Amino acid sequence: MKITRIKTEKLKLELLKPVRVTFGTIEHCETMLVKIETDEGIVGYGEGAPFEFVTGETIDTAISVTQMLGQKLIGYNPIEIARIHHVMDSTIQGNPSSKAAIDMAIYDITSKKMGVPLYKMLGGYRNQFDTDITIMIDEPAQMAKEAAALAEKGFKILKIKVGLNAQEDIERIREIRKAVGSEVKIRVDANQGWNVPEAIAAINAMEQYKLDAVEQPVASWNRNGLAEIKRKVRIPIMADESVFTPQDAFELVGNKAVDFLNIKLMKCGGIYKANMINVIGETTGVECMLGCMLESKVALTAAASFIAANKNVTKADIDSIMHIKENNIKGGVRIENGVVYLSEAPGLGIEIDM
Repeated sequence: MKITRIKTEKLKLELLKPVRVTFGTIEHCETMLVKIETDEGIVGYGEGAPFEFVTGETIDTAISVTQMLGQKLIGYNPIEIARIHHVMDSTIQGNPSSKAAIDMAIYDITSKKMGVPLYKMLGGYRNQFDTDITIMIDEPAQMAKEAAALAEKGFKILKIKVGLNAQEDIERIREIRKAVGSEVKIRVDANQGWNVPEAIAAINAMEQYKLDAVEQPVASWNRNGLAEIKRKVRIPIMADESVFTPQDAFELVGNKAVDFLNIKLMKCGGIYKANMINVIGETTGVECMLGCMLESKVALTAAASFIAANKNVTKADIDSIMHIKENNIKGGVRIENGVVYLSEAPGLGIEIDM
């Protein structure tokens, strides 16, 4: 089997309401769909969701790089995943969302060739799991109201965006815990918004509210700061923007800087590299979460497949399709009140007219 064509298409995702995080407010976003065709008639779909504040890519640079890599990969066998990643990495550094899109599509093709769902090809540990749902930064009372409504619907895990003001963040968590009671899990994501002293003080103040974890409290480069925070608090610390590559993961766990690693396909370049990061975590006793950017059902199904396949991926943050309006992508993963169900169709089980 050989790759005969790689096609890209821009997709605008309309959000149900603006997303406010420490990086700014997002009202809509654009993502890139990829279709890989083969000489056997099997096609694969992937997605690149660049986020310039995190990955350093824009939608236009992602499309340009994907088209360039596509020309390089014509004639290659899509089943030779390691070889394809070598070609991509030796052609251009970085650009992880472009590589992730191609990676997903070749995994889609490979599992379709085998006639099994992607999650089974990757390991098949489970076929459903719980994901959190994110509450964006707002006034404490409004966030608490939203949290209560989600808990009433049956969501068991809430991810709370903070990081603009440490003292106000403590109030946000206090009000949310009061609104949802003691059974709902609460995770906090500061998106690099605090400095080290603020983080230590805020996290220790939040301890009474029984947090599940605190994600990326300080700047991505401040790995020593992460380690210091971990030593001085009892709530588990998770790295997100600090871990892009397997090498990042190796350094973080080696320095005992984190309790969890947040893998995102758009940061690491796809399933192939995500597996390397997870193996580093699993062999050193560090569990992983798999998260997402603002992605459509294509990338989210790939992420869900990876989570379902791997025992060491114990947390999931793949809620983006719950924040966007309907589009023309059919099939794939299904999410109901925080429970993620995998498709039993071969590959990703995705249908797109492109």
